[in-house]
Parts: sequence; structure tokens; C-alpha cells
Amino acid sequence: MSSEVRLRVSAAARDLFASQGYERTTVEAIAERAGVARRTFFRHFRSKDDAIFPDHARIAATAEAHLEALGDVPPFAAVASGVKMVFRSYVDDPVVAVERYRLTRSVPALRDREIASVSRYTRLFGRYLRRRYGDESGAGLRAEAEAAAYVAAHNHVLRAWLRSAGEGDPMPALDAAFGWVAARFASDAQGDDPAGRSSVRPAAPAAPAAGGVPPGGEGEDVVVAVFRSGEPIDDVVERISRSL
Repeated sequence: MSSEVRLRVSAAARDLFASQGYERTTVEAIAERAGVARRTFFRHFRSKDDAIFPDHARIAATAEAHLEALGDVPPFAAVASGVKMVFRSYVDDPVVAVERYRLTRSVPALRDREIASVSRYTRLFGRYLRRRYGDESGAGLRAEAEAAAYVAAHNHVLRAWLRSAGEGDPMPALDAAFGWVAARFASDAQGDDPAGRSSVRPAAPAAPAAGGVPPGGEGEDVVVAVFRSGEPIDDVVERISRSL
């Protein structure tokens, strides 16, 4: 029942903002349109702004729990998976997502609020990467840069999808954007491909140590994964996991 009330109040807020304007719409008017008392409104939302935005606090908590459950999945793949969860919170309800996008574009106060909400996710994924990279040289900068890049990829694909009125399946475009980001960071050591593809190459065999045993221990296997930058990130993770 609680979630039903939230949805009804949110729909009322979007309708009134669109029909009579953000400034002229009051909490009382939203509550009346939704058929609830003013105090009921404030049990669910802190302000009229809150009524039209996704439940960012809940989504962020879910994404954080998801990251922790991934265990030893490579950091870049884990973050891509977490960002994809946030993306799905928009895609799962395209009508609402498009309505909200149109409102935030036309109302500066709502646009600023949305920008602030997005920064929450950048900080969340940055903290996660910082923990995963530990004491590596430059770990702090690397974590912040990678988190910002994945969130930027999310926003780029999401905006394009919203501008198309939520038509079609945006997930392949998101996977391609994530592949591009991964390739850009990999290129620090690998070099850039002019066409924007990953330039990962098979590693040369390790030179044997004295006695003919490869560095790292007797009988240790080395797995080299080569994939295209546009390949879906879930497929990449599955292939790496299967190889290991």
C-alpha cells in the first residue's frame, strides 16, 4: 500500500508540474490531486521536488549491496554491473522516465537537483574502486576517474534514449559505451587504436626462471583474455570467470 501511495503522489506531482508549472504547484495541490492528506505526503517525501525523482537513496543502497556481493569480480566489471543496475531503474518505467526528463530540462531547480543526485552514484562507485585498488600507486585518482567515466557513459546513453522518447532497447548501446570506457583505461598501458577499439594483445610467454619454471610458481597457468571493446560486459565477465 505504501508503494502505491508513493506512485500516486509522484504521478500527481508530474501532472501538475507539466500542466500548471513548477512554481505554481504546492504540496497541498499535489496531495489533493493524489487523494491523500498533507501529512501523508510528508510521510513519503520531504518536498515537492522529491515527489518526481526516483528513490535514489534506495537505488544507491541496492547498487552498493550488489557490488559487495560480487566478490572478486574485476573492479571495472563490477562497477559496470552496478551502474547498469542504476540504468535499469530508469529503463524499467520508460513513460515515467521520459516525463521526468522533460520536466528536469524545463525547470532549473529540478535540473540542479538531478545533477546533485547523479553525483551520489559517482561517489559511491569511486569509494568502491578505491577500496578495491588498495595501496596501488595513484589509486585515488584512478578510482575517481574510472567512476566518473562509467557514470558519464551511463548519462550519455540514458539522455539519448530519453530524447528518443524511450523508444527501443538502450542496453546494447550501454554495453558498447562501457566497452569504450574499459578500452580507454586499458590503453594507458596498451596504446590507442585509431578506430576506438580495444588494443589488447596476447601477452608474450613469460621468460622461464632458472630451472625452466615460469615466474609465479611451478605449474601455474596464465590466462590471457582478448575481447572487443563493444562486447557486452556481462559476456566478458562470464568468459573470464569460465577461463579461471
